[in-house]
Amino acid sequence: MISIFDITTEQEFENLALTTFRYQYKNIEVYRKFVDYLNIDVEKIMSLDKIPFLPIEMFKNHQILDKNISTDLYFQSSGTTQMNLSKHFIADENIYQESIYKSFEQFIGKPEDYIFLGLLPSYLEKQNSSLIYMVDFLMKKSGKPENGYFLYNHADLFNLLNELKDKKVILFGVSFALLDFLDFCNSNSQALIKSNNLTVIETGGMKGRKEEMTKDELLKILQNGFSTEQIYSEYSMTELLSQAYSLGKNIYKCPNWMRVLIRNAEDPFGYEKAGRTGAVNIIDLANIHSCSFIATQDLGKLLIEDHKKFQVLGRIDHSDIRGCSLLVS
Repeated sequence: MISIFDITTEQEFENLALTTFRYQYKNIEVYRKFVDYLNIDVEKIMSLDKIPFLPIEMFKNHQILDKNISTDLYFQSSGTTQMNLSKHFIADENIYQESIYKSFEQFIGKPEDYIFLGLLPSYLEKQNSSLIYMVDFLMKKSGKPENGYFLYNHADLFNLLNELKDKKVILFGVSFALLDFLDFCNSNSQALIKSNNLTVIETGGMKGRKEEMTKDELLKILQNGFSTEQIYSEYSMTELLSQAYSLGKNIYKCPNWMRVLIRNAEDPFGYEKAGRTGAVNIIDLANIHSCSFIATQDLGKLLIEDHKKFQVLGRIDHSDIRGCSLLVS
């Protein structure tokens, strides 16, 4: 069977997705119960839009794991409270590492060519973060002595960014921390030296720390504050092992083993055409030993019908959506 990382055509993706669906139905108990609860005939599933998508909330209450696998490694959502956080158990680190590397290489370049800095305080302060694992892995591949993390030592980060203006630098930052850093610069009347070598990758997340704003507003503030047009975004989550990247304008592109479908906000088994807003369903074939078919709580829309290019527009108000709260006892 073709590897997920060797997919080159839509037919290859669909064939592998359907094979993965049948494997997970047989081997992941929670998913099988969910599908059976919906009274779905598995043998009649012949296209991607007929596959049932597991509500992402299930990761908060159940262990979503292949019955053939035993593992102690898991990632846990950051959350704003220690209660009922999602856990994603990882059966094969090599799959996650290959997904990290190949996604980054496909959209940005070889990790070995960059210095990696992380401004991820809320994630560094908690354990079992998939985001920290990802950045750690990229730093190891890079091998640059300047690689490192920053919590609230904004002056040190400011000085280092100016020192590295002639080197290719990736700064991964959670949104509120990037804004805090720019507030520090403004309050001290300091401006970063303009650099064509600096790329900022924001990973989302205000976590109640900053006033919410649109993605377009955020990107404009970051472009001005960091004196670079290269403000990118990364889209992933604890429950996924793949990453989509936006290289601007809030337009995300999926790697070859990941697809997005937009479900109707009133009918969780109906789908929207390109250009119409709905809830984001994700197929992540790297999730072979958990669940590859995830119904998220994000709002978005497809830009074209190939399901690889999409926008994220916000979060769902659960009072306005049905179907995503179906649970398996």
